Amino acid sequence: MERKVRIIGEHPLARDEHGRLKSQIGTVFPEHRAVVTIPGVHATQRQAFLDLLSRELQQQGQPPLGAEEAHRVWQSAVDLVIEDQGVLIRPDPENMSLAFAADELLQELVSKQRIRFLYLRDRRVREAIKRRGECWRINPLPRWPAEMKQLILDSRMGIAEQEIYYYNRITGVRLLTYQQFASVGCLGESALRRQLAEVQRFSGQLNPQGYPEIEFFLAGEGFSHADLARYDFSTMTGAQLLAVYRQLRDKFEQAVPAELRSDDPDDPLWRNRMFAALVGSEDDPVSEEEMLGLSHEFFMQIEWLPGGRIEEGELIFDPLFDEAAQHPDDPELARLCDEKSKKLIYNFVREYGDLEYVNIGRVMGSLSHRQASLGRRDVYIAEMKQRGRAEEIINIIRMQKWGVRERLDEGKSLLQAIIESEEYTEYTLDRRLGCRQLGMNLPPRVTAHRISERYMGNRKDLHGILVWSPYFQRDYIRGIATDKIPRHRYQNPEFCRRLAVLLGKAAAPNMVVGRCDLWGNVLFDDGDEVIVEDHQGMPVDIIVADLTGTFADYRRELVCFAAAYAEPVNFRVREKLLPDPAEFAQLYLDSFRERFVAIQREYRQRQRAFDTLFKHCRRDEAGSFAYRWECVLARLNRTDPDELVRQISAHIDTAAQTANRSPTTQTD
Repeated sequence: MERKVRIIGEHPLARDEHGRLKSQIGTVFPEHRAVVTIPGVHATQRQAFLDLLSRELQQQGQPPLGAEEAHRVWQSAVDLVIEDQGVLIRPDPENMSLAFAADELLQELVSKQRIRFLYLRDRRVREAIKRRGECWRINPLPRWPAEMKQLILDSRMGIAEQEIYYYNRITGVRLLTYQQFASVGCLGESALRRQLAEVQRFSGQLNPQGYPEIEFFLAGEGFSHADLARYDFSTMTGAQLLAVYRQLRDKFEQAVPAELRSDDPDDPLWRNRMFAALVGSEDDPVSEEEMLGLSHEFFMQIEWLPGGRIEEGELIFDPLFDEAAQHPDDPELARLCDEKSKKLIYNFVREYGDLEYVNIGRVMGSLSHRQASLGRRDVYIAEMKQRGRAEEIINIIRMQKWGVRERLDEGKSLLQAIIESEEYTEYTLDRRLGCRQLGMNLPPRVTAHRISERYMGNRKDLHGILVWSPYFQRDYIRGIATDKIPRHRYQNPEFCRRLAVLLGKAAAPNMVVGRCDLWGNVLFDDGDEVIVEDHQGMPVDIIVADLTGTFADYRRELVCFAAAYAEPVNFRVREKLLPDPAEFAQLYLDSFRERFVAIQREYRQRQRAFDTLFKHCRRDEAGSFAYRWECVLARLNRTDPDELVRQISAHIDTAAQTANRSPTTQTD
C-alpha cells in the first residue's frame, strides 16, 4: 500500500482566518512523496527538506546525507506556485516525467482541475501535455486590462515578512517596487530590521532556475543588492537603522522614472510594464492559434476539455471524468467534463484506430458577427495525432441545428422527433451537394456522425432517456476569415487585388444559392469565408466553412440582393484601408460577373443533370429541398448577368465614384 503524502508545513490550499492562502509557493519531492510549504523561497524549502532527511537519518543511527545524494534530492524537486485558483507546476522541460510525477502526487491533495502547468511557451512542455490529451490544462494569459490588473494583484506575496513583492510565476523572481520599499518605513523597528535583512539576503541570491530571488523593479543599475550589502542591520541602533533605510529609499526613488514610482494597476503605463515583467519573455501568452496553427480569431475562444490518450492500444480517459462522476453536484466539474467530449473521443478512436491522443475544445461563442438564430449552436474543435504521422489532425465539429433534443423541446413525440432529426440531416447533406453543384467552394470532406446524450430538456416526462444527437465533422481550414483580415495586410496593393478577385468569385455562387438568415439578410463576408494563402501570404483561394443559410431565400429575384453584394466593397473598415478602392471595386465586379456567367453556362449546358439531381426527393412547395432546388435553378436561368452587375455597381460607394462625399447609410 502506497504511503500517505507527507506535508512539511500547511496543506497547499490552507487559508488563514481572513481567507488568505497560508502558502504561496511549494516544493514537491515525488520520490519521497513529500510536499514542502513552509515560509521562504523555493531554495530554502529544498534546503529545509534536505535538513529534515539528514536529521531523520541521524535519528536512525545513519550518517546524514552526503553531498552527492543531497544534490540528487535537490534536483528531484519540482517547484509549485500556489494561487487562489489552484496550484501551478513549474516543470523542467527536459524532465517532464518528473513534472507529471509531481502532478500525480498533488492530485492526492488537490483536485486535478485546480492543477495547471507553467512554461507552456516551451514546445517540449506543450507537446508532453498534449500527448496526455490534456490541452485543457493550458491556459492563455490575460490580454484585457481588467484581467492583467487581476494577475498583478494576485501576484503579491511575501517571503517571511510583509507581502511587498510581485511574484513572477515563470522565473520565480520577486519584483520589489519603489512604492512597496517606501511602505516598509512605517513598520516598527524590529519589523523594519527583519524586512531590510530579508531584502538584503535574497536580492543577493539566485533561485533554483538561476534568476535573482529579488529584483528592484525598474531601478536598472541605479539601485541594486550592492547598495544594501555593505550594511549589518542587526547591529544598528534604531536611529541608525532608520537613517540608513531613508538613504536607501531615496536612492531607490531616484533610480525609478518619476511616472512609474506609484503602484497603480489602473495606470496603463505602469500596468503594462509590470505585466510584462511578471509574464516574462520565456512564457509569453500561449494561444490556441500558436499551439495548433489556428487563425487568430480563435484566440481566447476555445475552452479545452479533458481528453484522452492511448497507451499500448488502450484508451485512457482523463481521471477528471472519474472525479466528476464522484462529485455530480460540482457545477465546475460538470461544465469541464462535458459528456459530449467523451462521446466524441469514442467516435474518433473508432474511426482512426491508431491514435496517440485526442484533445477536445469547446468553441465559446460564435466567430461570426451575425445575429444568433434558433436551434443548437454547439461547436467543438478536435486535435488528434496518429501514430507514425508527424502532423496533427484538426477537425471542426458542429452539432446539428435541429436534432432529437430540439424536436422534443418543441413537444414532438419521440418517434416524430427522431424522424424529423433524420430528415434535417438529409436536408443538410443535400444542401451541401447542391452548393457544390453550383460552384461554391466548400471543405472537401464533411461527414455526419452521432453521439448519444441523456435528454434533460423541456419534457420532464422524458428526462433521462438516451437520444441520438447528430453532428457534422470537417477538416479545419487553415486561413483567416475575410472579415478579420489584419489591417496591415491591406497596405499591400497586390494582396488587395487578389482579395477582390477571390471575393467576387465567392460572391457569385453565394448569391445563386440564396444564402440568407431567417430575417432575409444576406450572409456573406461575415466570418464563414476563409482565405487560404500561399507561402508568401498572398490569397489564393476562398473556402466557405459553413453552409448556414444556403437555400434560405429561393423566391426573391437575385437583383434584390444587389445592395448586400456591394457591401464587400463598401465595408467601412476595408474601404478606408484600401490603397485603390476603385480598382478593388472593378476587380470584384469583373470577377463576380465572370463566375456568375460560368455557373449559368454550366447549368444551361448540362441542364438535365442539374434538374434531375434531387428528383428522387420529396417535392413540397411548402419548402422541401427538392422544390427549393427547382426554384433556385429557374432563378439562375432567367437572371441577366449584366443587369445584375449594374445593380451591384450602382450600390457601390467608393471614394473614386463619390469624391469628397462623407459616408452615408446605404439603402436598398
